[in-house]
Amino acid sequence: MKNKSIFLLAGIATLYFNNTYAQETPQDSTRTASIDQVVITGNSNPKKKIESSTAISTFSAKEIQKQNPISAAALLQRVPGFAVETSGGEVGNNLFARGIPSAGAYEFVQVQEDGLPVFEDGALQFANADNFFRVDNSVSRLEALRGGSGSIFATNSPGGLINFITKEGGNDLKGTAKLETSTYGLMRTDINVGGALVQDKLFFNVGGFYRTDDGIRKTGFKANQGGQIRMNLKYVFDKGYAKVYYKKLDDRNTFFLPIPLVQNGNDLKEFAGFDANYGTYSYRNISQLNIPQAGGGFFSRNLEDGIHPKVDVLGAEFKYDLGGNFSVLNKTRYTNINMNYTGIFPSGGPTSAADLARSYGITGNNFQYSSVSSGTVMNPAFVQKLGFWAIDKQMNNFVNDLQFSYKFDKGNVTAGFYKSNWKSHQNWNWSNILATASDNPELLNLVDTSLTPNSTGYSKTYNGVTEMSFLLRDSQVQGSLNDLYANLDYNITDQLSFNGGIRYSRDFYKGYGVNTTSGNLNNSGLTTDGTHSFLTTTADDNMSVLGNKFTYWNYDVNRVSFTTALNYKINSENAVYARFSNGFRSPNEEAYYNNMTDLSAIKPVTTNQLEVGYKYYSRTFDIAVIPFYSTLKNLSFTDVFSDGTSENKFANTTNFGVELEGYARLFNNLLEITFNGTIQDPKYKDFVGNNADGTTFNYDDNTVRRMPKFYFNIAPAVNITKQWRAYASVNYYGKRFQDEKNAQTLPSFSEVGAGTSYQLGKIRFAVDGTNIFNTIGITEGDPRAGSPSGDGTIMARPIMGAAVRASITLDF
Repeated sequence: MKNKSIFLLAGIATLYFNNTYAQETPQDSTRTASIDQVVITGNSNPKKKIESSTAISTFSAKEIQKQNPISAAALLQRVPGFAVETSGGEVGNNLFARGIPSAGAYEFVQVQEDGLPVFEDGALQFANADNFFRVDNSVSRLEALRGGSGSIFATNSPGGLINFITKEGGNDLKGTAKLETSTYGLMRTDINVGGALVQDKLFFNVGGFYRTDDGIRKTGFKANQGGQIRMNLKYVFDKGYAKVYYKKLDDRNTFFLPIPLVQNGNDLKEFAGFDANYGTYSYRNISQLNIPQAGGGFFSRNLEDGIHPKVDVLGAEFKYDLGGNFSVLNKTRYTNINMNYTGIFPSGGPTSAADLARSYGITGNNFQYSSVSSGTVMNPAFVQKLGFWAIDKQMNNFVNDLQFSYKFDKGNVTAGFYKSNWKSHQNWNWSNILATASDNPELLNLVDTSLTPNSTGYSKTYNGVTEMSFLLRDSQVQGSLNDLYANLDYNITDQLSFNGGIRYSRDFYKGYGVNTTSGNLNNSGLTTDGTHSFLTTTADDNMSVLGNKFTYWNYDVNRVSFTTALNYKINSENAVYARFSNGFRSPNEEAYYNNMTDLSAIKPVTTNQLEVGYKYYSRTFDIAVIPFYSTLKNLSFTDVFSDGTSENKFANTTNFGVELEGYARLFNNLLEITFNGTIQDPKYKDFVGNNADGTTFNYDDNTVRRMPKFYFNIAPAVNITKQWRAYASVNYYGKRFQDEKNAQTLPSFSEVGAGTSYQLGKIRFAVDGTNIFNTIGITEGDPRAGSPSGDGTIMARPIMGAAVRASITLDF
């Protein structure tokens, strides 16, 4: 454990009381009064937050700046109802909405930019939506909707909508420039500039960032490097506007995966030789792969490239007043993504040197390990088999949303047609490598000393590779979505309003998978070391070879989603509402692949949700209390295991919970407190069946895996003066179960952050610390290892260790 807590707390030790206050809000206050906020996400027209019959959280650009989230997932931790795992690094994280279980990613919510999806499906294999989006100073605000009308205004989003709204220029030239560094080698520059090219008519905004850092976990290489740029041009005329925009993202990020820990009930300790807070198997010593292929040629990969998406987005938006209270709004966007994905995925946990050798058929003590780099004979206590997974994805998405609106005295009605065509083509090449079970792993060779170097099967490795390209996959999925929707807002009285919406989805999916056969390099004429043939190693014995047989499939979705709600505005500060919604999610990519010879085994996942809510908004105090109940049917489990197989199980779930969200500004603006929390009880229902080995299981009434029953975030801040502010934050994540049979417990943990900022005119100085007490908190076990066993040495993915960032921001 690194003892950095004292240093990290030093920057925030200035929390003292100061009586230099005036009554006005401090310059560095984070909050825009909710009573003044207008929201557009999940609504057919802009609506005051208190009048919207939805569970929605909002964050302005200033609030996002003060929180300074290390990733998009870290920002979304501030939203009740969203259980967010942030341990993967800047990207590749998981979000679970209202207790809906999934294999990960953003499967039941849609992540949007300006009301259109970042990509149509946010949970494609190895293509989490946050791979293609970055939070920077070009974001104007975030609106995060849970449940409710999500299924009416977007596809495959019964859990909610996450809408990042970008900045636009105004008549005054304005901008922000930021420089940031850290204790982990970060150098980041953000800039955003907006203004008018023609006053009152033509506006522009340009923003983006570039960043490089070594990673909080020590990889031995640049863990994160790259950036993005976004620009838009908007022309305003008498009856509307036209806008065009472009985004370019070219960024690579290391993806962090499970490491070994020692668990005893709720107690977690480090595995010998492995730093839980800063260690990783994704290390420079094992970063290169270069192996011959059974079909000819070589396959080369560099772990340092990590998750590397290259994203180009071109879009346009047009709004026009047709007269007679009619208006039309059209949004269109084309997205092209080429992504190389390279990660180290542990294949099980650490194994003793003797046990690993025995698994390869070596008897007794007739085994010898040696360093691949130096050839030195080694005697490691524990060794680790690691998956070196390489995935390439070529993706594109063309989407158009055409919407007509009519306003009348007591409300408005909106109708639209949503069309989206998308395609994802992917190639996998997976190998296994052998390394020491340490956080600076050394690549190992293994031989059977009872044989001679010329003997068949003498070596169990090829330069540290135990299974060469044991899994290849070539597959494609295409979606053609054709959705009609309508939404009605009607003011029954001045206080009571009605909202109803319906969406008809006629969606078509198709794809293919290429069959594979097995091969080896025994007769290839190649040698392992310039002398010995591949007969002397077992590493190539089960290489995967792509064939010329294609399995084609088609799957149609024909469904209706709907929602209805009432909102009663008690007065200008108090409101209550109730909403019922029905939505669905189409089968995911792995479900298609697993069942492409018989798609009758899969169905769309359907959800029903009932929520009621109370909201109180004032200038200095907010509170929202939202009880909800949801049911889910036909959920498919599609975890991909380390050997390339995956589950084929289906379940129903129920969940009852309460979301809490609050804010208070107290003692003449001296103290600010923000809070969000969720209490829930997600359970499996009718979850019985057969395992792959023929045994039966019964998980009925078990707690849904990886779902905490209680989690919250609280962030108090002290405005020491009008310019000087200090804050702390606590993220609490309750106890969970890693697996559906509830065998392995993931203990509860609290992650504490803190920081301080000083506003000197238009310049802001800030220091932000994360996990300042170096807590070992695990967000998941190892979902690729199958059924876990519980205590002892486990594989799990902990949150990052303590780190500090310092920044200077100039507003101009």
